[in-house]
Amino acid sequence: MATYKVTVATGDMAEAGTNNSISITLVGTYGESRQTTVHFLFQPGKERTLHVKCGQDLGPIVLIRLHKSRLFLEDAWFCKDVRVTAPNGTTYRFPCYQWLEGVTTVEVREGSGKKLVDDKLQFLKEHRRQELAARQEAYGWKNFAQGWPRCLNVDSISELDSNVRFSRIRATNFTGFLILQGASHLLSGFLLRRSSWKSLDEMRTIFSRTQGRDIGGCLA
Repeated sequence: MATYKVTVATGDMAEAGTNNSISITLVGTYGESRQTTVHFLFQPGKERTLHVKCGQDLGPIVLIRLHKSRLFLEDAWFCKDVRVTAPNGTTYRFPCYQWLEGVTTVEVREGSGKKLVDDKLQFLKEHRRQELAARQEAYGWKNFAQGWPRCLNVDSISELDSNVRFSRIRATNFTGFLILQGASHLLSGFLLRRSSWKSLDEMRTIFSRTQGRDIGGCLA
């Protein structure tokens, strides 16, 4: 019998925790564990520890599988990282830093920065190939118009995975900044100006007032 200590860290951003069911599978060079359910509540910025018991030593842990399922309501989870400590005291780190949404399984490799030539096991080579194919499908390009630079092959931002979109907090901050800038330009007479600029010095005067107003607001 081999027992592995597993520490799971949830991101510290708003709504990163979840009450959905999370389970984990450890994959080593000698075999893999059974899928083990995590029986605790995931809270933002918190770490939780569980023990995974296996019938034999799994060897060096090279990959983990995080399984997310739901019984009723969807509740996305942001996993920061997972640390696995083997019976011999060796600790393996698995940086995740992504949202898990819906019913899904995410495979995370051990974070040692290995290259393709370092993959000796066939299932690791296959994992790398599948990951590359998924990224190529998710981030395809298309021509917006003749002569224009190519753009991402989606019709709406909502089609993008949440891991590549602005978080709601960042989006709110960005929108607030745009509103502030628009108000500053409106008050300075920039947006409603109907005549041409008389000189570069006049333009510098307008924008220096705007920047001073923004800096003052930030310092406040």
